[in-house]
Amino acid sequence: MEIKIFGPGCARCAETEKLIKEAAAAQGGNITVQKVSDLKEMMAAGIMSTPAVAVDGVVKSTGRIPAMEEVAAWISGGSCAAPSSCAPDSGCCCR
Repeated sequence: MEIKIFGPGCARCAETEKLIKEAAAAQGGNITVQKVSDLKEMMAAGIMSTPAVAVDGVVKSTGRIPAMEEVAAWISGGSCAAPSSCAPDSGCCCR
């Protein structure tokens, strides 16, 4: 699994990177965490707001620091972008 944290290096981006690394270490396994600060690469990924997180090329979060529970769900195979985007009783991994 590859997790990318997109951001220019602000405090919120650093906090997101720390959170992602902690979650990846807790889960174990073959997880690569990469920090992306290059603006061209961010634009190519469709990132318009930072911090942003992508898991295996799928953008999961933009413009906010995700909750540890969200990150754990992404790592364990959850497909939801964020609990707030899930419809009640949708069977989403976040509910």
